[in-house]
Amino acid sequence: MHLFGLAMAGHDVDTAVTLLAPDVEFRSPVVFTPYRGRDAVAPLLYAVADVLRDFRYTREIASADGRDLALVFQASAGDKKVEGCDFLHLDDSGLIDELFVMIRPMSGVHALAEAMRARLEAASSGGRST
Repeated sequence: MHLFGLAMAGHDVDTAVTLLAPDVEFRSPVVFTPYRGRDAVAPLLYAVADVLRDFRYTREIASADGRDLALVFQASAGDKKVEGCDFLHLDDSGLIDELFVMIRPMSGVHALAEAMRARLEAASSGGRST
C-alpha cells in the first residue's frame, strides 16, 4: 500500500500531508472546483479523517511506472456505508500532485458532504484546529 494510504487508514494525517506536493490539486466528490495547494487540501484531509468511520483501504491498483495509483476504500459517513476510490498521481519527486476522490452511493455522498460541512464550520469557528 502506498504511504498515503497507510497514513490515512492509520489516522496519521500529519504524515499524509507531508506526501502532498506544494501545488497539489484535489478534486472532491462534492465540490466542482478543485482545491489547489497543500495549505488548502490539508484541512480537508483532517476533516475527512474525523468524519469517516471504519475507514479502510481494500485494494491498490498501480500503473506500470507506479506514478498513478487507485486506492479503493470502504467507510461509513453518518449512518451510510460508502465505497470510494482515491486516485493519486505522483510527481517526479514522488509527491502527490493530483488527488481525485470518487464515492458512491449518492446517499453516502450527501451524508459525507453534510458531515464535512459541519466539521469545517466548527473548525473555522474555533473548533479543533488542524
